[in-house]
Amino acid sequence: MFRRTYLALTAAALMAGPAFADNHGKDIVDIAAGNESFSTLVAAVQAADLVDTLKGEGPFTVFAPTNDAFAALPAGTVEDLLKPENKDKLTAILTYHVVPGKVMSGDLSDGMTATTVQGTDVTIGTTDGVTVDGAKVVQADIEASNGVIHVIDTVILPK
Repeated sequence: MFRRTYLALTAAALMAGPAFADNHGKDIVDIAAGNESFSTLVAAVQAADLVDTLKGEGPFTVFAPTNDAFAALPAGTVEDLLKPENKDKLTAILTYHVVPGKVMSGDLSDGMTATTVQGTDVTIGTTDGVTVDGAKVVQADIEASNGVIHVIDTVILPK
């Protein structure tokens, strides 16, 4: 469970930034850590102790919120989640952004669901662009050595 949680967080961190030109050989965490747009996600993955998990073999699909997505949360939310006493809650949120397997944008269909590492489902929409639980995918198919990152504009929360 912890391994999956780590992977979910790392994947989430990687999906938050702009496209990466040549990611061959880089895992989800390396890609996210190399892009300033994912700095909040990377900090969250580190605080939840998910780095090693997300550096694992995978494959993982990470719906990665950008720094702007985290900034749109109510004031103080991110700082509160990063506190050690809220590690379980942070882990649940981060693993909700990760799906086992490598799911490319071409594999998605409107209304499909996918079970996250956190254990509940996200719903995919394809009507006006691709969405995940209402969050817009702003950049898709950033390939990593252990999966794929899809950058989203909103932090999605488990139901």
